[in-house]
Amino acid sequence: MKKIYILIFTVCLLTTVGGCKKFLDKGPIDSFSDDNYWQTEAEVRTFAWGFYSAYFTGYGSGFTWGKYFSGETLNDDFAPNTPTAFTRIVPTSSTAYSFTWVRKANIFLAGVNRSPLNEESKKHWGGIARFFRALEYNDLVKSYGDMPWYETVLEETDPELYRPRDPQVYVLDKMLADFKYAAENVRVADASTGPKGQVVNRSVVLAMMSRVFLYHGTLLKYQNIDPSKATEYLEAAKWAANEVMTTGGFSLGSNYRGLFNAVDLVGNPEMIMFRQYEAAQITHSLHGYVNREPQSGASKDAIDAYLYADGLPASLSPLNKGDKTIANVMSSRDPRIKETFASELRLNGIAANYSSSGYAIVKFFNESLKDVAGGLSNTGITDAPIIRYGEVLMNYAEACAELGTLTQSDLDRSINLLRKRNGINMPKLEVMGVQPAVNGVVYDDPLRDPTVPSLIWEIRRERRVELMMEGFRNDDLKRWRKYTYIDTQKKPNINKGAWIKKSDYPKAAVTLDGGTEGYIVPAAKAETQRLFESDKVYLNPLPIDQIKLYKDQGVDLKQNPGW
Repeated sequence: MKKIYILIFTVCLLTTVGGCKKFLDKGPIDSFSDDNYWQTEAEVRTFAWGFYSAYFTGYGSGFTWGKYFSGETLNDDFAPNTPTAFTRIVPTSSTAYSFTWVRKANIFLAGVNRSPLNEESKKHWGGIARFFRALEYNDLVKSYGDMPWYETVLEETDPELYRPRDPQVYVLDKMLADFKYAAENVRVADASTGPKGQVVNRSVVLAMMSRVFLYHGTLLKYQNIDPSKATEYLEAAKWAANEVMTTGGFSLGSNYRGLFNAVDLVGNPEMIMFRQYEAAQITHSLHGYVNREPQSGASKDAIDAYLYADGLPASLSPLNKGDKTIANVMSSRDPRIKETFASELRLNGIAANYSSSGYAIVKFFNESLKDVAGGLSNTGITDAPIIRYGEVLMNYAEACAELGTLTQSDLDRSINLLRKRNGINMPKLEVMGVQPAVNGVVYDDPLRDPTVPSLIWEIRRERRVELMMEGFRNDDLKRWRKYTYIDTQKKPNINKGAWIKKSDYPKAAVTLDGGTEGYIVPAAKAETQRLFESDKVYLNPLPIDQIKLYKDQGVDLKQNPGW
């Protein structure tokens, strides 16, 4: 029987200023308060569990999605019938603009600091508290940019609650300090807190640090905000990834698809952290969705990103047979394409589990669960990666490339390990000068974005393929400042799917771009098109109720540019 260590704990999260009452085994419930709670490591650990639901969602729970697959659809990987639109209006209110979890992290840190725990325990749990505070600020800064930084527990009447927003770089420096403290003090391993891969330890901190500061380093670089800080954050991402690579003891799993459709990920060497599911305890609906439900299919643009078996892109490879049949699409490609997408087309009007584009996702599907509980509706029991070694390798390679320091050795210990994975066995990516090469020959994809250097273009392609449908693509396009890629008019291939002849599929209920034969166009109506019209959408607007709340306190809360 698997033990579920995430999201099954009844935890009091101190949502009020005065503390809270807790279910503990030390007497009447109403005799406990924040003042006398933090007495044992067990109590501190119980409080920490409450943060897992906010940051380690995996495949979600019940009918609530995590970030995998359709949990994140504003990107160029999906070709839905109605594309997710950019935000167009300032919301009246938003639950996303909240400091609830910041406050809980500060309560956590303050409680640990005044507890009677020994110094090592205080540093460990203080590191955990600061880690969660940094994760929450990561989400806030990604959404809103400048944010007020709070590092103490404030009372409801404290004027500091209405402080102006601190500059983005100031907040990022504070986040980096939190991550560094956690990296130095969180335990390498601690069996008392739960099994490896299901609790926050030093490797989890470092892996997340590589993710967070790759994002912010590239964001600042491409927004041209403080280049020296961009370099500092990219160096931090590279360092953190390298620490995992040299000290974490992780390796790649032997089966790429098995990382995403396994009933049990315990013991998988690639899992730095994962979420377990089990029938009648915690289940999800992702498997049921890819099993029997109609789905938003992959775009032609996403399919075209996959290299051929010779390591060359579609525009250059002599192995390219075109895309007029699904067999040709799948022929002689990077094997990850077959691990991610079905080898047959699934068309509306023909298949019950059709795809909007004809290209259906199977990356998360376990054939053994096709017709049984555990694989239907919201009963999914397949485990979900939270952060895996493969992502860390990609973070390392990209950080090196963005810093301009990428060497062949860097590629061989990162991307080329991914390409050597059992069942993948793609040719090595090589670097010659500052150009990508394969089998000793430099190449340059004629279809690349001309504003992106050729080597970085190939690094980004590898990231897209390796992490396909794992919930990263929107963040990647945002930090690279490439939201133009998801404009369905400027990039028509993101609103196209498989090429078919209507006569071959007379019952198919699809619209083609060529009448009787051509590419499926999922969003065929003009009103469903998604247009990128303004850079303002790189930041979310602050909700109106927050601006008014500040104004009522005599403080001017500045709205984000353009809103």
